[in-house]
Amino acid sequence: MVDVQRGLVSGPHAVGGAEPFLDRVSAVLRAARAAGATVVHLQDEGTDEGSLIPRGSVGWELALPVRQDEVVVQKARDDGFDSTDLEATLRRAGATRLCLVGIQSEMCVAGTARGALARGYTVVLPRDTHTTYDVPADGAAPAVPARLVARVAEWSLGDGVVAPDRASEVEFVGAQG
Repeated sequence: MVDVQRGLVSGPHAVGGAEPFLDRVSAVLRAARAAGATVVHLQDEGTDEGSLIPRGSVGWELALPVRQDEVVVQKARDDGFDSTDLEATLRRAGATRLCLVGIQSEMCVAGTARGALARGYTVVLPRDTHTTYDVPADGAAPAVPARLVARVAEWSLGDGVVAPDRASEVEFVGAQG
């Protein structure tokens, strides 16, 4: 779960279609839990100047409840592996295949996917459970809809990513250790 935080799914900085997106992410979370898969919640530290979700605010909090056996990894960079204990957590669990869901497809989701691929993980990125914001028009280019931004971010990851249309197509397996 990449940056699924309250201030990004509700309020003035919510991604478009936040409610159905959150419903789909919740379904993924239920499926992973039911299978006994390792669940990791990546949380943006919210310490950057001008952050939309400043640390300690309600918007910074995770949007979905975290169970006692799940791990929260706070990150300062787009790649959830960069300067965190994410890799050690996944190795301890015996994970080899990661299903990534989350917010800002072209930034933190793609950054974490690249980090996972570089470390030899198989990455599953369901198209209906990563999202981002519209890119506004400027003097040089027209606006780009969020769904297109998300699709291009996914495409930029190359053939190493498995990208089913729906998260309901993903089969989870329990942790190995």
